Amino acid sequence: MQENEQKLQDTEGDAELNSEHTKDIVKESPISEHEKSEDSAEEKIQEQDQKIKPHNDSPVPEMTPKTDDKDEVIEEIEESNAEDAEDKDNEKRHHIPMMDYHAMSMENLVGELQRLVKNEKVQAINKHVSSIKYEFDQKFQEFLEHKKEEFIANGGNEIDFRYNSVSKRQFNEVYGEYREKRDHYYKQLDQNLKSNLQKRLEIIEELKGLMNVEEDINTTYKNFKELQENWRNAGPVPRNSYNDVWRTYHHHMEIFYDFLHLNRELRDLDFKHNLEEKLKLVERAESLANEQDLGKAFRELQTLHKIWKEDVGPVAKEQRDQIWERFSNATKAMHQRRQLHYQELEKSYEKNLEKKHEIITSILEIAENVTDNHKALQQQIRQIEALRDAFFKAGKVPQKVNEDTWSTFKEAVRKFNRNKNSFYKNQKKEQHDNLEKKKALLELALKLKDSEDKETATPEMKRIQSEWKKIGHVPRKYSDKIWKEFKDACNHYFNRLHAEKSESQKEEYKNFEKKSACLDRLKAFELSGDSDKDIDSLKKLISEWKSYGRVPHNKKHINGKFNKIVDALFKKLGLSRQQSELLKYGDKMKQLAKADDSLAISNERTFIRRKIDESKSEVRQLENNLQFFSNTSEDNPLVKDVVKNINQHKEALETWKAKLKKLNIMQNNLNKEVEEDGQKESGEEE
Repeated sequence: MQENEQKLQDTEGDAELNSEHTKDIVKESPISEHEKSEDSAEEKIQEQDQKIKPHNDSPVPEMTPKTDDKDEVIEEIEESNAEDAEDKDNEKRHHIPMMDYHAMSMENLVGELQRLVKNEKVQAINKHVSSIKYEFDQKFQEFLEHKKEEFIANGGNEIDFRYNSVSKRQFNEVYGEYREKRDHYYKQLDQNLKSNLQKRLEIIEELKGLMNVEEDINTTYKNFKELQENWRNAGPVPRNSYNDVWRTYHHHMEIFYDFLHLNRELRDLDFKHNLEEKLKLVERAESLANEQDLGKAFRELQTLHKIWKEDVGPVAKEQRDQIWERFSNATKAMHQRRQLHYQELEKSYEKNLEKKHEIITSILEIAENVTDNHKALQQQIRQIEALRDAFFKAGKVPQKVNEDTWSTFKEAVRKFNRNKNSFYKNQKKEQHDNLEKKKALLELALKLKDSEDKETATPEMKRIQSEWKKIGHVPRKYSDKIWKEFKDACNHYFNRLHAEKSESQKEEYKNFEKKSACLDRLKAFELSGDSDKDIDSLKKLISEWKSYGRVPHNKKHINGKFNKIVDALFKKLGLSRQQSELLKYGDKMKQLAKADDSLAISNERTFIRRKIDESKSEVRQLENNLQFFSNTSEDNPLVKDVVKNINQHKEALETWKAKLKKLNIMQNNLNKEVEEDGQKESGEEE
């Protein structure tokens, strides 16, 4: 199980092109048929006996020492074939695409892991799963650190930080399922492999025993062939024993062929057949130099090595070195092609590294210039996310700088996040201040919503609405609630106001209808020739008009129409504009006298005095302007216009003075009446 766990953790590339490690220059080292021996058969048997001591309860130990000049590409092929030999489904790993997991998001990595575990053989995906786990752990750690910084920036204590990630939970569930399947597979496989290893060791022992059996050579040869067949059907063995067991088996086969007195004709026939088969393998290996798909070519080369080892026996001793040399050279040629390919990959990795450094520089530039505006910061956040995506999609970098590049990238993103969090921390303080301001406005709105003092409450409600708009954002968890309360208070007040206005407007429209009828009668009025009678009639119409009260604001033009017709009729009766105004004003004075309201009379006096002051001011200003035209003819249109305005304001001034005089007379009369009434009451009491 330890070996299986190690296989899971191994993140190095396999025998395909997915490996990121270039191989060193091929070193010369033979296998199988390339092993030469000048020793006696007995010495070789004894040597092998020392190398492999089969036991019923343990796998075979290392049987042939590895030399320092071992050909690494051949060793790689042998190790890969040894892995495949455990289970033929292992070969599927070559055909399962190794995706660019580095460019995937955590969610996509979980999805890819689910797909592999569900659809592929568990023993064929260990390298895929290891790569996915490595990338997921890296991304999740970065994500977790970001969330932790946000938590602390928001006032949290680091020791209290907890975060539940759906992606992490899903990944752990799928990865746990994979481990269960993998452990179950290796548990069953382990038993079968040990049993098969024992069978093969026993076959080797039987093969060795053929050397000492005294029997007809044909019978011995027949037994030899049966052992070969049993060997082919013995089943897979543990990968760590695979190559040594096969070397030992081939070693004893060579001894059987070379040193026993075997029937030369049978032996030569076997050698010839084996040579033909190995020549085919050599030719196919040499032709792979023309295969454009390097991955496919290398996988086929692995298969050729497997056939060479497992399916084809030895050749004549004098041909072994030559045939192996050709096969080995074809393998080395493939290795050189791969080396060149890896060198090209390294160049592309260097370019990817440059891209990633540029991306990191861009992230740092943004991180060092974090804006103090929420909208602009949101734009910067989107820029950082785009740069993160570009970083992951930029491709692989040289393995030696991979960790450093990843660390630099994480630190750059972390720096931006810290500055961003600092901004929002300060903004939250500002938002809490805004919340207090809005609470104060809400409290004021709640006090005013039922106010009956419309003249005071209405402008105040409009003011606090305007103030509300000027206050910035408040914390999101309070914003909806406080806005609803404020809006409801304002709506409550203005709905009441509009309802009252609607009621009053009904009365105003009734007044408008009455005034429209009065205006129609005025339009139809014709002078009788009796001035006093006509003036009395007009005064009655004026009095009736004023008794109807206010009309809707958009209908006020009717007042102008009425006054214009009245002025025209008075003019026909020979009355000046001032006389006309005083006649109309007489009705208002009657209303004031009848109401006996000292405050209303005082307000009217104040109004008239203000109008007098305004008229005097206008006359002075116009007369001052007229001095600029001292050398200009009186026929000048501008001069005429100024003179006309002066006369109009003087006329209006006299009218206002006359109104004030009448008002004062009325006030005096009212005061006398009050005094007389007081004297009468006093006399009656005496």
